[in-house]
Formats: sequence, C-alpha cells, structure tokens
Amino acid sequence: MKTTLDQFKTQLSTLLRDLIPCTAADLTDSAIAYWDGHRVVYCYLDENDLIDAEFDLDVGLWKEWQDYLSEWMAAPLFSVRPELGDLLKDSPPNEAG
Repeated sequence: MKTTLDQFKTQLSTLLRDLIPCTAADLTDSAIAYWDGHRVVYCYLDENDLIDAEFDLDVGLWKEWQDYLSEWMAAPLFSVRPELGDLLKDSPPNEAG
C-alpha cells in the first residue's frame, strides 16, 4: 500500500518535532523540510546547498515524488543545518502544532 500525502505529512511532522532544533529532513538532493515550532516547512536548496525558497508539498508535487518519498520514509535521512538557527530564533522549539 502506498503512502498518501496526508500520511507522509503526519509522519514527517512527528519525526521532526522529536528532533533537536536546526535538524532538517533531507528529502532529496535539492529539497529539505524542517519543523519551525508550529509546522513543517518545505524548502528547496540552492547550488551551494543552502536554503533557497519555500515550497508547498501539494498534490501535484506529491504525484511526482510519492514513490521516492514513500521509500525515504522507510529510511529517513536528517542533517543539522546551522542556518536554520536564524530562521528558528523567534519560534519556540519542539512545540506541537
């Protein structure tokens, strides 16, 4: 059975909330997600592997990435990204949302 978009978002949210601040889910080579204290934020990375622009993981994108992200969820990859510190400084850490 394939993972649905809602299932993926719920599982990812649970994983990220339980990790230390500044931790990101490395979804693809060019996309990450992190918990901002209220919600999961999805971002593309630039050519320097730094956060570039936010995006919405919507139904259209899910159709393209569903197989890959379903497999990713079975063996998720995370990294600590110091640049998230500036983005998170005004958000309470690990607050369920």
